[in-house]
Amino acid sequence: MTITASPDSAVELGFPIPFSPRGALSAAVLSWLTASARPDLRAEIDGALAGSADVIENDDIQLALFALYASSYGSVPGFDADLEWEPQLIEARVRLEAAFERQLRDVVPVPALPDASEDAVARGLFELVASDSGPSLSRYVAKRATEEQMREFFMQRSIYTLREADPHSWAIPRLTGRAKAALVEIQSDEYGGGRPDRVHAEIFARAVRGMGLDASYAAYVDDVPAVTLASLNMMSMFGMNRRLIGAIVGHLAAFEMTSSIPNRLYGDGLRRLGYGEEVTDYFDEHVEADAVHEQIAARDLAGSLAEDRPDLLPDIMFGAAACLMIDGRVSAHMLGSWQRHESSLRIGVDR
Repeated sequence: MTITASPDSAVELGFPIPFSPRGALSAAVLSWLTASARPDLRAEIDGALAGSADVIENDDIQLALFALYASSYGSVPGFDADLEWEPQLIEARVRLEAAFERQLRDVVPVPALPDASEDAVARGLFELVASDSGPSLSRYVAKRATEEQMREFFMQRSIYTLREADPHSWAIPRLTGRAKAALVEIQSDEYGGGRPDRVHAEIFARAVRGMGLDASYAAYVDDVPAVTLASLNMMSMFGMNRRLIGAIVGHLAAFEMTSSIPNRLYGDGLRRLGYGEEVTDYFDEHVEADAVHEQIAARDLAGSLAEDRPDLLPDIMFGAAACLMIDGRVSAHMLGSWQRHESSLRIGVDR
């Protein structure tokens, strides 16, 4: 596709990537990553940050971060691999991450810290998850979601789930001992246990195709709001920064601990609408797998890491709380839109 920059940007873009800029900053970042132009990133970042009261909900900033992370994941073929470590792009990422992390630390409600022992941390995480009062998107899907809303659900989820497990895998080389073994055990299941057809991202891709949607990565980036991008960007930021190893471990623990029951309800909703195993397999797989993963993640991963590295305990609990808050915002956006009989997408399902 050919992309034309927004009128407030002096950059004219024409390169084959599956999504469009959302402002002057993301237009400048996309120009750099595709080697089509080298605009002044510092000036664009200054302008974007000065004009944003909410980094989490800022379309231009979150898309810019998404693109910068996508360069390292290799998930967008149109991005020049030689530019992954370009100093100006790294500087841009660091500045945007600083603003993003600062807001997260300001708004995420972190509970009182448990003792830095395996049992106490596991209990603390289960109590944190049990106290979460966010909206239940899964119950709505099970009982009320329409076919059109389910298509939107898949489009929203595709931003992370077609790369499922990758953000958390950045932590593997940064862990040792019990925590490393626990993470590898979880991730081995996520990547199919040696069976390519059971890689969770591939099972999800089959479900996307079963819904009649495009399973190529980033096909629906243009459609999703900033908060959906922020959910993946937060994982990427936690995973890619060694100093945030505690946060990505806490995030994974909360992520796994809030997966099993919702996935059962998502599967029930799909069956209610008449979809078969091709579409429900992904959700059914997670009902059993994540019931096991939540125990490993809470105790053997997060608990043992806190026991071995008490200095990481605050970030472990912060990462878990941030997971619940941001994913709660995503769910609230989707559920609120549907209850108002509106689309949860930026430009609607039909493109």
